[in-house]
Amino acid sequence: MDLLQIKQRFGIIGNAPALNRAIDVAVQVAPTDLSVLITGESGSGKEFFPQIVHQYSARKHGPYIAVNCGAIPEGTIDSELFGHEKGSFTGALSDRKGYFEVADSGTIFLDEVGELPLSTQVRLLRVLETGEFIRVGSSKIIKTDVRVVAATNVNMNKAIKEGKFREDLFYRLNTVPIIVPALRERADDIVLLFRKFAADFSEKYRMPPIRLNDEARELLKSFRWPGNIRQLKNITEQISVIEQNRDITADTMRHYIPFDTGERLPAIYNAEEHRENTFRSEREILYQVLFDMKKDMNDLKQLVNEIMRKSEIDVAGLDHDHTNVYNRVFQNKENIFTQQPPSKVVFQTEPQPRNTNPIEMDIEDVEEHVEESLSLADKEIELIMRSLKKHGGKRKIAAQELGISERTLYRKIKEYDLD
Repeated sequence: MDLLQIKQRFGIIGNAPALNRAIDVAVQVAPTDLSVLITGESGSGKEFFPQIVHQYSARKHGPYIAVNCGAIPEGTIDSELFGHEKGSFTGALSDRKGYFEVADSGTIFLDEVGELPLSTQVRLLRVLETGEFIRVGSSKIIKTDVRVVAATNVNMNKAIKEGKFREDLFYRLNTVPIIVPALRERADDIVLLFRKFAADFSEKYRMPPIRLNDEARELLKSFRWPGNIRQLKNITEQISVIEQNRDITADTMRHYIPFDTGERLPAIYNAEEHRENTFRSEREILYQVLFDMKKDMNDLKQLVNEIMRKSEIDVAGLDHDHTNVYNRVFQNKENIFTQQPPSKVVFQTEPQPRNTNPIEMDIEDVEEHVEESLSLADKEIELIMRSLKKHGGKRKIAAQELGISERTLYRKIKEYDLD
């Protein structure tokens, strides 16, 4: 089929490869009954493609209904699409057929399908899968034979992730996707479209058509056209009506085109630099965490130092066993903060050079700590033996000091064969 004839029949202007591809897909899928989803930005001309699908299908003699789903209030959209029974809600004075019932044996075009409420999406999914629906307020199942063509400018993947659109309905609609290119992707078509619109408005308002010089043409091509063909048409109409001079220059065009100041320019993405910056950022965060931990440890040392000095705990008699220190400080039944000050108070957080402090405390070499046994069983045996030795073998008192029951102590003695 001649592509030029199709463009002339439906008033499509342009020769961009992406546009030609979209038209070709629409013609190829038309003879089938597959669902079609047309995606593209607002104003890019999506409304022409469902007409192509309908006119080149076996349903071309059946009804064709276009429905703007985004323009129908949520409370009435089920009634509009599927109909309602008399008395089903306030204002339902008679039975009414919905679009799916009226479009039987034809094609229905659901524009802005991404705006459908979730409850309506469920109904639509049933129509697509079984060809059945139920009117609002009725229990009677109605059969329909409708070809569904949908269109949207919404990012469907994002809508699905946000829970605004059903994934199963998306795949059911998207049997055959048609992607309509944005106007900025058809730079060579912009001047053609402008010339066509200028001729139409010249005839409509009965005035000479406007013409562009070379600079004005380049200006049109460099603009991003966020409103696409619709925006170009509006600007062409404004210039046609307002400007007395029919030869349009770039300076004149700048009064009508809202050029961006750079916020929407494409950003250059460097993957290597991005990974390097990410690594640098994570490394800096890790360093900061370590520095904060070090600071917290120093603050904790100072706090413990202050508490020990205020309570004047005699740690000179303590050995370097951490478990013994714990028992002496935290498990002693006597309140350590009410004890009488001893004659010697020593508290060292770091090893100091010998013969520099009048009150010395033997500091074990770091390597000796490394050689020390870290077995829990050995530590447990050592604590039990010390406690029994301290209290002359009195197990009850030893158990109380160790913070365990006498029965547990007996079991430990038997387990480690300490008799």
